[in-house]
Amino acid sequence: MAGGSFTGSTSDVEFEAKITFAVIISCIMAATGGLMFGYDIGISGGVTSMPSFLHEFFPDIYKRTQEEHVVESNYCKYDNQKLQLFTSSLYLAALVASMVASPVTRKLGRKQTMLFAGLVFIVGTALSALARTLALLICGRILLGCGVGFANQAVPVFLSEIAPTRIRGALNIMFQLNITIGIFIANLVNWFTSKMEGGYGWRVSLAGAIIPAVLLTVGSLIVDDTPNSLIERGFEEQGKAVLRKIRGVENVEPEFQDILKASKVAVEVKSPFRDLAKPHNRPPLIIALCMQLFQQFTGINAIMFYAPVLFNTLGFKSDASLYSSVITGGVNVLCTLVSVYSVDKVGRRVLLLEACVQMFVSQVVIGIVLGMKLQDHTDDLSTGYAMLVVVMVCTFVASFAWSWGPLGWLIPSETFPLETRSAGQSVTVFTNMLFTFVIAQAFLSMLCLFKFGIFLFFSAWVFVMGIFTVFLIPETKNVPIEDMAEKVWKQHWFWKRYMY
Repeated sequence: MAGGSFTGSTSDVEFEAKITFAVIISCIMAATGGLMFGYDIGISGGVTSMPSFLHEFFPDIYKRTQEEHVVESNYCKYDNQKLQLFTSSLYLAALVASMVASPVTRKLGRKQTMLFAGLVFIVGTALSALARTLALLICGRILLGCGVGFANQAVPVFLSEIAPTRIRGALNIMFQLNITIGIFIANLVNWFTSKMEGGYGWRVSLAGAIIPAVLLTVGSLIVDDTPNSLIERGFEEQGKAVLRKIRGVENVEPEFQDILKASKVAVEVKSPFRDLAKPHNRPPLIIALCMQLFQQFTGINAIMFYAPVLFNTLGFKSDASLYSSVITGGVNVLCTLVSVYSVDKVGRRVLLLEACVQMFVSQVVIGIVLGMKLQDHTDDLSTGYAMLVVVMVCTFVASFAWSWGPLGWLIPSETFPLETRSAGQSVTVFTNMLFTFVIAQAFLSMLCLFKFGIFLFFSAWVFVMGIFTVFLIPETKNVPIEDMAEKVWKQHWFWKRYMY
């Protein structure tokens, strides 16, 4: 079942391909790994703002938040290392799991890695939802982190390898789109469960993660592994058959030979991680590392993890803070669709640069408003100013959603050569989870220390990101995945010096 056809070129060869039903279904099923990740990002902030959850696991914070006359700063109500550990433990486990996931993905394939991720996530969800002690709760989060580490390793690579060149960006961004949908659904779930009587709403919120985990597990059983992975592991005929199936044409020989050539190089590489240090791998490696650092230091996950807590800090009541986080989650989903539509039309660089300007302005405005109106022990944040903060947060989230959010995963997954693609993706996920852990563990303490200046801190990072993009991130739109060295790195004014 084809929805259209096109040709993609590499060197002097054209690859025939249709947009087939098999490709679309495979990408939809695989991208549920993003749904799993996103749900967990969104659920933790809402749960940590629920009085019943705080009463059971963090009684000191519960007491602080319930007192009418609090001596602590407005910015310090939720400053607690154990509370931050509840959120951040998942990402600490994910960064460790990502390193184990690299050889698994290479030896067993993308499909089996996604299946394992789904199964581990199911077990972690059950443990978290049924936990009676903080230790069990964090053990559940660690298992969830292992699932996230394996899924984030395999899914972006799966999407980039299975997609035809001309729509590779759009299909790969389905991973980020599912992350945003997961966050939005989590915000809605938190809003409803916070109204449940009996104090078990937080358990329902955590248990909801079972749905995306089951979808990924079932999807992994249905889809075929990628031709690139099959051919690299020696299943050439099976890889060719899958290639013919997903491209919807009989003449797949040119693309098959292109993958075969890359796989022969890949097989000769015995230590992919050591190979990453070689000069010709430095351009994609440096860009992958920097994009993960920058993605987290925009402050996006600080807002997504702790949106209800943040809005409570700004003076919103509990229901209003959850409602505001639902709004930002909705904006996140809608604006990721902008990226799906535009990434293969306007290119990666335009989206990255426009977003840097928009994020910078939004963060500065938020910082100035809070600096003038929200002091340590006084709250002059009127309804008008509070709404301005929500609008600026939504403006910030919108720009991130069509740029650094999806492209932070897309660009690393499409720029490494086949022989180091799994290792490169592993380092990408490790770096992302490392800085996600740092932000998750430190944000509430940073908010207490920096106060309104936290938003100016993040805006300074956004400025640095813009400079980096202008000079060092090349355009990869419409370039076949196995031709990045010839058509991108060897043509770039700076990176070409490493290509010899």
